[in-house]
Amino acid sequence: MLAAPKSGSGKTMITCGLLQAFLLRGITCRSFKCGPDYIDPMFHKAVLGIDGGNLDTFFLDNDSVRELLIRESEEAEISVIEGVMGYYDGMGGDSTWASSYEVACTVEAPVVLILDCAGASLSLAAVLKGFLEFRRDSHIKGVILNRISPAMAERLTPQLEAMGIHVFGYLPQCAEADFSSRHLGLVLPSEVEGLKDKLKKLAYKMEETVDIDGLLKLSETAPVLSFESEKSRKEKSIPSSEKVPVGIAVDEAFCFYYQENRKLLEEMGAELIPFSPLRDSRLPAGICGLILGGGYPELYLKQLSGNQDMLREIREANRNKIPILAECGGFLYLHEELESEEHEVCRMAGVIPGRAFPAGRLKRFGYIEAAAKDDMPFLKKGESVRGHEFHYWDSTNNGTQMEARKPGRNVKWDCVLAKDNVMAGFPHFYYPSNPGLPGRFLEACRQVMKRKDKTHEGI
Repeated sequence: MLAAPKSGSGKTMITCGLLQAFLLRGITCRSFKCGPDYIDPMFHKAVLGIDGGNLDTFFLDNDSVRELLIRESEEAEISVIEGVMGYYDGMGGDSTWASSYEVACTVEAPVVLILDCAGASLSLAAVLKGFLEFRRDSHIKGVILNRISPAMAERLTPQLEAMGIHVFGYLPQCAEADFSSRHLGLVLPSEVEGLKDKLKKLAYKMEETVDIDGLLKLSETAPVLSFESEKSRKEKSIPSSEKVPVGIAVDEAFCFYYQENRKLLEEMGAELIPFSPLRDSRLPAGICGLILGGGYPELYLKQLSGNQDMLREIREANRNKIPILAECGGFLYLHEELESEEHEVCRMAGVIPGRAFPAGRLKRFGYIEAAAKDDMPFLKKGESVRGHEFHYWDSTNNGTQMEARKPGRNVKWDCVLAKDNVMAGFPHFYYPSNPGLPGRFLEACRQVMKRKDKTHEGI
């Protein structure tokens, strides 16, 4: 695991550089991200060409986290886990619940701490001492020094190694490490000019200044993990022999999906067919369900609003009672109107009455557990599902069909609009926390498929 004392230390950049270095050596890798973030795994995919996973001890119990890591790492020679926020930062800001540290303990991973050295020198030894001693079983085995000159790295290394850990090298300030930030962490990989070239240059630099061989040897100290057989998958026994076609929005505006959600849907029988609300004029032919994920639709207002053919397709699908799941960005897209940061208002799909608008600040940030107040599409009364919210936009019609609660705190609010065939809201839900949600969604899709078989009609 690559972790850090705080956000902005260079975790994603160094993780991607290391993955690229392994790839250039011909080593088969898998990557994971601690916590609920979507964007960092997209950078991992830009290197490896395959989807990464999220290891999250709020979304899943410890045994299921271990199972996920084992199952997704079966064909890999090495798995690299990128931490989230500061290493010990967990739920509520005053616990280690759902922190990188808790994930490291759960999967027994050796940890390399990335120290951002800009504006500091010997004080970093005090920081490291604190991290090593804050928990007796810190799992920290070494450090990588980031944004430091070769001369200072050479002088500082003996001071740090005197604490009994290994300095695996350093990385100087370099243009290849410049991934800008926006909203939820980084910009999207598609927005970084010359990303692949940057990553290769970064990997070559790390081969010069980082002990790659030493990191490979460190990975070999990780123990063999196990989990309790099929315990964590017992609820996923819905037959998948009957495939049901489901359209899923995938483009620059809609790109935030948990890979575990997609895999669970596919295991349950979904045939996920991608389409682009930005560029396509028609929904995929024959689909019996529709998924509109999160992303940045507010950055593509004119393109989305200008694609009237697709907006009509979405409205027609709703009129024909096609089951629709929409979250955050997809929720914004379903509104009658969406307002830009410059307060320009554009017409959207019109499935949901009301306007989505910029709130001027981060709204309802963090983990939630949301429970259905009454029976609703895809959930029964009292059933809950875990997820998170992170958005700078709000709505005149947030929905009231579910009650969201902050874990461990007496903070709650209403959310999610659910009626007939539609379930939409700001929360990003993690389906494996309640497989009944995707299961009932797909059952509703199968009912549409049976209806179509009888009438021989499409959308």
